[in-house]
Amino acid sequence: MSKENPSDWQQNFIATNLLAIGFNAWNGYLKCDRGAVVCSTSSPLIDGFGETFKAYFVPRSCLAAFLNAWLASPDTVILQGHHMNAHILEAVDNYNPETDAILLLESIDRASFLYLKNLPITPKQCYQQVCKEWSEFLPQSALLTGEKR
Repeated sequence: MSKENPSDWQQNFIATNLLAIGFNAWNGYLKCDRGAVVCSTSSPLIDGFGETFKAYFVPRSCLAAFLNAWLASPDTVILQGHHMNAHILEAVDNYNPETDAILLLESIDRASFLYLKNLPITPKQCYQQVCKEWSEFLPQSALLTGEKR
């Protein structure tokens, strides 16, 4: 019996949810500038379309306070130790939003920091793809009247 590598589930999660991660990264960048996508698998929702998870963008201007509160919680342990906040903030300050994304992935009592580089589809392309798919499902009347999505 072989032991599964703990990072395998993270790689599978990223591969399965790359469009959502990239969409959130680019949408957040457009609205707030740099920041990090936070995904929580701690309380997934199951519906007719499968399992969904909470995902949101934390802008750089709010990230230090977010990390201090989130990672200081007694039931959350970041995998790399207590000096991680400065490393995450530095990565957010220096990543290329055109090609990369910063992901904080929470699963039950663990938080992982992932610097996603050289993605097979860029955050901007993820955003464009999701917006294109949304427009295909909008009611025709919303398209004609110019209602917001």
